[in-house]
Order: sequence, then C-alpha cells, then structure tokens
Amino acid sequence: MALALSTEKLTKTYSNQLKALIGVNLKVEKGDFFALLGSNGAGKTTAIGIICGLLKSTSGSVEINGLDQKAHVNKIKRMIGLMPQEFNFNPHEPNIEILINQAGYFGIARTEAKIQAEKLLKKMELWDRRFDVAQSLSGGMKRRLMLARALMHEPEILILDEPTAGVDVEIRQSMWLYLKQLNKEGVTIILTTHYLEEAESLCRNIAILDKGELIEQSNMK
Repeated sequence: MALALSTEKLTKTYSNQLKALIGVNLKVEKGDFFALLGSNGAGKTTAIGIICGLLKSTSGSVEINGLDQKAHVNKIKRMIGLMPQEFNFNPHEPNIEILINQAGYFGIARTEAKIQAEKLLKKMELWDRRFDVAQSLSGGMKRRLMLARALMHEPEILILDEPTAGVDVEIRQSMWLYLKQLNKEGVTIILTTHYLEEAESLCRNIAILDKGELIEQSNMK
C-alpha cells in the first residue's frame, strides 16, 4: 500500500535543549484513519507542526505521498489541510470570509470559493451564521468552522490536532460521523488526541508518543 506519510528518525530539539521528538519513524498508508496518541507534552503538536511544514526538524526526514517535504514545499502544502488545536482566525471577520480568504491562499478563485464555503458551512450547520463574526460563535461552532477552513482546498490529507478538545459530547459525536464519511470518500485523516475512546471509535491504526519517543504503533481493528 502506498504511503501518505513517512517520517524517518524525526528529531526536534528546541533552543533550550528540550528534546520534543527523538528519532520518530511513522508510517501512515493512503486512505488510513490514523491517531497519534499521547499525554500533554508528549510531542504530538510538534510532530504535526513539522509534518505540515510549520516547524523545522533538527534532523530526520518527512515524505508526503512519496515526495520529500523539503524539496516539494508548495506542492505538499496543497495536499494537506490542517485544523490546529488553537483558534487562529481573525475573531472580527465574518465566518464565510474566513473560508473564502483561506481558499485564496491556495489560488482558488472567489466565485469557486463561495460555492465551496456554502457547501461546507451547510455541512457544519453554520450556514445561518455565515455573516456573523467568528468571536460570536460557541466553542463547538468555532471547532466546526476550523474544520471547514481546513477542507476549503479539498486536501488529500487532513490533519487534526485535538479536534474535539473542549466540545460537548453531542458535537463530538457529530464531528466523528462527518470525519468517518470524509475518510470513506478517500481522505487520509491523521489526528492527535488524548481521548482513547476517540481513537478507538475512529481510527484503524495508532501510534503512541511518550516524552518525544514513539513507543508503539499498532492496528486497532
């Protein structure tokens, strides 16, 4: 099976000599639903940052769909949709404009972006709030808006950093259903979580990080 993600001896040491990742080897097949598990400080967010090209590794390599990350930066950016853990949109911007502007980063025309934004906002049950500013949304709605934003350019790989942190059970369940459907449609999904039930419900394969080291990678099914 072809790999969506491969890391070899991925290492990250910060300037204060904190070793966030130590020789991590990950393999994620195309079409997989994959969880990266670990407690706070295990290195999950650092790993995601490097995989998405937001952080530089100290050493090691990353391949996305068989392409070396450092040699194909722009091509790989289009392949990945990232939903970060922290809310990082303009809180004073209308929700629909957040999505349309995100599409613009990938060279998608505004007319096409409007169509995609409408589809996603309806899917996320946010269409009635499209002209409201983002800060007016509840925490769960903001999570759904961030998921919609990550999907605006129709990425092949969706990376979710603690996607349901701080949301209630009902919203979590509805997001799970949508993510399962996306995966059925062929999108490779990689999520970080410290909720074991989330990994068990959604994922076929998992890896566990502890203090920057990969201590297990196994099949859940």
